[in-house]
Amino acid sequence: MALAAIEGNLLATPNYQFEKRQRDLAKKKKQEEKRRQKLADKANEGSGAAEDPSEASEAVASAERKPDA
Repeated sequence: MALAAIEGNLLATPNYQFEKRQRDLAKKKKQEEKRRQKLADKANEGSGAAEDPSEASEAVASAERKPDA
């Protein structure tokens, strides 16, 4: 077996930690997008204006940014 390892005939093993991390990041990103959309919908509902949803989500996103101070 050691000879096969030296020759490089072994298959690469999957990196389960990396795959799990990527799934978790994708899940968090999706949840964050849903949260932003709900906030945008709530803001539109409260103001009574029919804005473009992409503009509303940008406004919410800019309001949530923290200053770099």
